[in-house]
Amino acid sequence: MELQAWEIWMWAVFHVAIAIMLAVDLGVFHKEAHEVSLREAAIWSIIWIGAALIFNAWIWFVGGVEPALAFLTAYLVEKSLSADNIFVFAVIFSYFGVPPKYQHRVLFWGILGAIVTRAVFIIAGVQLLKMFKFTIYIFGAILLYTGYRLLRRSEEEVDPERNPVLRLARRWLPVTESFHGQAFLVRKGGRWMATPLLLVLLVVESTDVMFAVDSVPAVLAITSDIFLAYTSNIFAILGLRALYFLLAGLLQRWRYLHTGLAAILMFIGVKMLVSEVYHIPTVVSLGVVVSILVLSAVASWWTERRVKASVSNAGPSD
Repeated sequence: MELQAWEIWMWAVFHVAIAIMLAVDLGVFHKEAHEVSLREAAIWSIIWIGAALIFNAWIWFVGGVEPALAFLTAYLVEKSLSADNIFVFAVIFSYFGVPPKYQHRVLFWGILGAIVTRAVFIIAGVQLLKMFKFTIYIFGAILLYTGYRLLRRSEEEVDPERNPVLRLARRWLPVTESFHGQAFLVRKGGRWMATPLLLVLLVVESTDVMFAVDSVPAVLAITSDIFLAYTSNIFAILGLRALYFLLAGLLQRWRYLHTGLAAILMFIGVKMLVSEVYHIPTVVSLGVVVSILVLSAVASWWTERRVKASVSNAGPSD
């Protein structure tokens, strides 16, 4: 797929548009720290998803059906995987006791760091695929193993205390005992000190690196075009903050989310492993991803309904 004729212009437009939206987000709507309401989170979720779909329509108009389907599939995969991140963020915020009104600021700066991380990983991944054909089998194996690990993972395995970055920061950085508003650094006793909020940011950033190891190969299995892989990844990440405040509590009811995500990762892993023998069409990949998400959601809803009915029928114990 060749996009060189409009690639440079689109790179510029994309980054300018994202920069403006982020500036409005932090500089206008979140200039003062406040707890994000469900209504505000819903509005921003709609804005970011709408922006991604408009961008997708533009790709369809300029590049055709195939790149548009590739972008949409990659976006859905990354969006689905980012839902799993929400559980981890919730654990991190709970562990550090971060007040709700400061959580948006941590996620904002964490996502800016994630943009840089994803750009580096995607560029490196595409170059590896071009230089060494066997890399595709390594990526496929990584996805299969990640899917298997996700099936066996329990919430108890998410322990911020084991994060090596957190341990190093506590060892080398002077840290205040309490939060100082939404500041990451404060000056006390003539020297700069980190606040617990900076430790939270470091844990979020380092955790995203691990997420990138899983998600970037999944996106590259759908498209090796740097522009499509990068923009779909970034659009999904940018909507993660609003998605967190909207779904952090509700996702506890999606009990088969991990099963669905594991199935998606394993399917994409198999797609990479058999790519030299048979190319699975993008539209088929999109259908499989959507079907798995729908099935896991319906199964979760049905199970939740049966559990509630069982509890209700059991009645109060004597």
